[in-house]
Amino acid sequence: MSATLDIVPLQDWINTNGKPLMIAGPCSAETEEQVWETVTQIAKEGYAHVIRAGVWKPRTRPGSFEGMGEAALPWLQAVKKETGLPVAVEVATPEHIELALKYGVDILWIGARTTVNPFNVQEIADALKGVDVPVLVKNPVNPDVALWIGAFERLQNAGLKKLAAIHRGFSNMQETKYRNSPMWQIALELKRQVPNLPLIGDPSHMAGKRAYLAELTQRFLDLDYDGLIIETHRDPDKAWSDASQQLTPAALGEMLRQLQVREPDSADTLYHSHMDELRAKIDNIDRELLEVLAARMAIVEKMGEYKRDNSVTIFQIDRWKQVHASRAEMAKKLGLYSDLVEDLYRLIHEASIRKQTEVMNSVSQA
Repeated sequence: MSATLDIVPLQDWINTNGKPLMIAGPCSAETEEQVWETVTQIAKEGYAHVIRAGVWKPRTRPGSFEGMGEAALPWLQAVKKETGLPVAVEVATPEHIELALKYGVDILWIGARTTVNPFNVQEIADALKGVDVPVLVKNPVNPDVALWIGAFERLQNAGLKKLAAIHRGFSNMQETKYRNSPMWQIALELKRQVPNLPLIGDPSHMAGKRAYLAELTQRFLDLDYDGLIIETHRDPDKAWSDASQQLTPAALGEMLRQLQVREPDSADTLYHSHMDELRAKIDNIDRELLEVLAARMAIVEKMGEYKRDNSVTIFQIDRWKQVHASRAEMAKKLGLYSDLVEDLYRLIHEASIRKQTEVMNSVSQA
């Protein structure tokens, strides 16, 4: 399945001279002095194309710093005039949009907590009808590609064409070293379904800790993301929100200089020759894998028939536990990623249950 969206190419509304888009700035606009010092330091470093700052901060629980609101917008207006850099802020209500546009904010973004609610997204889309402004949409907090695409479709229906996605990671119940699980497959599936949609990585909210920023940022670049949005603060440890995931503008500049920006392709004919050869081998192996999988499903179907004829239930928990454990051990010995094999066998098991259910139903219907 794919979605057709009429999107203006990124380079047509923001000139990055062929480099990945770089959006940088503090998590929150705290004081006029803090905004001024942080942004002027960013401008001095020279890596940013856009300045970001949180003006309205949706917090998980009340009592936390929720942003300075309208009072912060003149500060951003002033640094925009001083540096010449466009400014981006998060909006969550029609009132936010009205105020942001009043003070000359150039780019809007919709946060993860807003994206998850279609009613909120529709209100924002309705408020933006007739407005020619770029809008970036963060992934919803839960891993739902359809919900993410739906937000873009609502904005598109309102006439907006300067759109881009921000991948900031997803909430889940599993323990990971990151604040939000990357779930790379979700973002890549979005790109597969909407190939012309620019994709921007947000390592700050994904990492949650500055120690992981470099590795995640490099991963975004290696996956050919169109840009990055990274939080930076004049004095990160004293930041009023998300202190642990911010860098100073100078430290961010140093990190970016150490990263490698790779090309999406190579002009080397020998490279293409080797790649064609390796891809042909993969195609053959995939064909063999599918043939083996088909043979496995044929056995599963036969097992379903025996269970049916002997009035045995389909799901057998002890057998599933044994398969799950033994395949994981086999994978470990073969040097395969354990999560790959676990996910693969979970899908195979679900398909096996479905196949045996079909066998059971075929008799009951007859």
